[in-house]
Amino acid sequence: MKRGIKKEAAIVFVAALFFLPAVDSAVTILGAGASFPYPLIAKWSYEYNRLRPDVQISYQSIGSGGGINQITKQTVDFGASDAPLTPEEREAAPGLLHIPETLGGVVLAYNVPGISGLKLSGDVIAKIFLGQIKYWNDPEIKTLNPTLNLPSKGIIVVHRSDGSGTTFVFSDYLSSVSKDWASQVGKGKALSWPAGMGAKGNEGVSGMVSQLPYSIGYVELTYALQNEMKYATIKNRDGYFVNANTTTIKSAASAVKLPEGDEDWSNVSIVNAPGKDSYPISTFSYLLVYEKQSDPAKGKILVDFLTWVIHDGQKYADALHYVPLPPEVVKLNEETIGMIEL
Repeated sequence: MKRGIKKEAAIVFVAALFFLPAVDSAVTILGAGASFPYPLIAKWSYEYNRLRPDVQISYQSIGSGGGINQITKQTVDFGASDAPLTPEEREAAPGLLHIPETLGGVVLAYNVPGISGLKLSGDVIAKIFLGQIKYWNDPEIKTLNPTLNLPSKGIIVVHRSDGSGTTFVFSDYLSSVSKDWASQVGKGKALSWPAGMGAKGNEGVSGMVSQLPYSIGYVELTYALQNEMKYATIKNRDGYFVNANTTTIKSAASAVKLPEGDEDWSNVSIVNAPGKDSYPISTFSYLLVYEKQSDPAKGKILVDFLTWVIHDGQKYADALHYVPLPPEVVKLNEETIGMIEL
């Protein structure tokens, strides 16, 4: 009899569990923007959640233009962009702060069967993307690669179709090395492309280049490595052919003049940097957050996450082929994060 009572009580208890109100104390921090740092932000999201199971970091890789648009409208808690805000974007989003999160490189990934070890110069890259160099065996490419048996195949140019910080960095570089590019196209997150076909995100460009023989496109270094893509060695400002890696990207950043305040990040560029070992298409990538947080509790969690990112989070950069922030940039970030009002 007692055994039957115990059994009935257990059934009642288990049944009651299904009717208990769900306890959900998790807080979700929403972010959106650049695809350039997405692999690193995804790693940060995972590792931070392991430390703080009550916090979910949800980041959408939609391009820098989309990220700036979302944070301006305050539909996300932070944005991400590889291009610092323009004066017009600042005016539309007063109080939006720049927090450099990492350094990375843009590479020229190519898919030419049987060809490895391609070398390119800034002038030749500009002519390819201007549509002036149309074939892989063009004399200007052959001059840079005398030992390669380059095919007489048309070059398929792939570029970004969305508003992109990677495009900004790439076009900033081309504007610095080619007068024709600077005058005809210029630099920006979205361009009027004179040649080629578009794809969305670093994911889209790397996917299209991987699928299309005789194509070339620009992607963030990690995407090229993760997809086992070949990418060109680029002639730098000092005349040396340099491969993209964390050492050469760090070298490009070594001579940068840092701003004295948040207003000056728009003047920071490390493309075409001096130095024998400097990779010429290198850049900072930025997180964008508002100085005044409308939700103090959520804002405190965001501040904690940002503080973790610029300190402990940097140890995950190197394995994903990004460059940890230099100490002087970390110090600037600490000051910027300290400006956030909860």
